[in-house]
Amino acid sequence: MKTLNPYLNFAGNCEEALNFYQQCFNGKIETMKSFSEAGMDVPENWKDKICHAEFRVEDIYFMASDGMDPTPIKPNNAVTLSINFTDLNEQETIFNALAEGGNIIMPLKDTFWNARFGMLADKFGVNWMFNCDL
Repeated sequence: MKTLNPYLNFAGNCEEALNFYQQCFNGKIETMKSFSEAGMDVPENWKDKICHAEFRVEDIYFMASDGMDPTPIKPNNAVTLSINFTDLNEQETIFNALAEGGNIIMPLKDTFWNARFGMLADKFGVNWMFNCDL
């Protein structure tokens, strides 16, 4: 089986979002290229926006961009990124970090499937689920 890698689109604040995720997860921005660095033909005010970026921490990997169209991205509930943890403290730390400025949909709590689980939408409109088996 091939892998499926999420590609997140932001409307002009991709770099800010990736720096936020880098802090929350203690992860690494592996690649970050602006439209001008990629030689893309975009409006002058979009040249410093992010054409392509890659983020990684342990087995979590996703790509991101400001997109080709500088119109606002509408947050939706069609996609949610789900993270499985092995450490309750790490789960709580990252949950609280991502919740800052966002919206907690379901606080972390023990569930009927013998896990601690929670959901939130971060300040960039990205939906997250957190699961840690007890």
